[in-house]
Amino acid sequence: MSTTRRTAVEDLQATRPSAAISLSRAGVTRSAKAIRIRHSGAEQLFHAEISCFCDLRPDQKGVHMSRFEETVNEAIDEVVLGEALRVEALAERIAQTIVERQRALRSEVTIRASYPVEKRTPVTDIATQEMYGLIGVAAADTDASRRLVGVTAQGMNACPCAQGLIRGQAEDDLRADGFSDDEIERITRLVPIATHNQRARGTLYLGAPDGPDIDADVLLEIVEDGMSSEIYELMKRPDEQYVVDRAHRRPRFVEDSVREMVRGVLERFPALPDDGFLHAHQANFETIHTHDVEAERFGGVGEIRAELAGGRHSARHLTLQEWLAGRS
Repeated sequence: MSTTRRTAVEDLQATRPSAAISLSRAGVTRSAKAIRIRHSGAEQLFHAEISCFCDLRPDQKGVHMSRFEETVNEAIDEVVLGEALRVEALAERIAQTIVERQRALRSEVTIRASYPVEKRTPVTDIATQEMYGLIGVAAADTDASRRLVGVTAQGMNACPCAQGLIRGQAEDDLRADGFSDDEIERITRLVPIATHNQRARGTLYLGAPDGPDIDADVLLEIVEDGMSSEIYELMKRPDEQYVVDRAHRRPRFVEDSVREMVRGVLERFPALPDDGFLHAHQANFETIHTHDVEAERFGGVGEIRAELAGGRHSARHLTLQEWLAGRS
């Protein structure tokens, strides 16, 4: 029996599809890479997952998947290792190259990196390693590109609703035991009131086409401060006491955390242009319910700034996809 080796392989991706319909997105997801990023003034090696997409013409059967990998690898080797660009700048570089190599009208790239940060516990000052998320998102077309940076951090929230119920019960019990109203007010002000706690995760994205550079460390501070308390992987008992006490003196709903993140961004970045974009998301993982809760706010910086100043309800919130497409 003999076999015949084909001397040429047909480029199936370049052939016509059975249905001449363009696709909004096609690409690769969760491509694991080791990338070097400038962070806190130094280069650090991070594990990252990269997703790359582009649109597809109606006369082309498929995108060239290998070109996504080639583009990512070349950008990591030539750009990040040599120049230590920010993660959002790397995403933008990849998105621009994809448009060219895939002959696409537009592309979108997301890079999600996990990286450790050494922190000190609030009372005993021992070193503990905390894991944070760093996210870079970029979109490009044949004429322009946009990018934004995101972060994600864990913390805890103390529920204001349950705390109000326990406070009322404590006031009734103290009053029945003969305490005066002034004494009850003093006691409930000095003693933390019990409530149920929620592990929480905050995520914050910020982009500004012609605005100032955005420091991811500042975004992480805003995310953690939006919750009742930050948390630590390693704590001694005095640290645990501090965290629990802090959380119960700052009870917050999931909605409160989102609003505090948004307000924190506008206060910490006053030079943000109105055509910038902000997306704050909070997820609380319930302890006394079988469900979890989430809240978010996204929109243009100008619309959010005006709403915060005047208290008026924006009829429509600009979406991330619209902003990336330049429709701010």
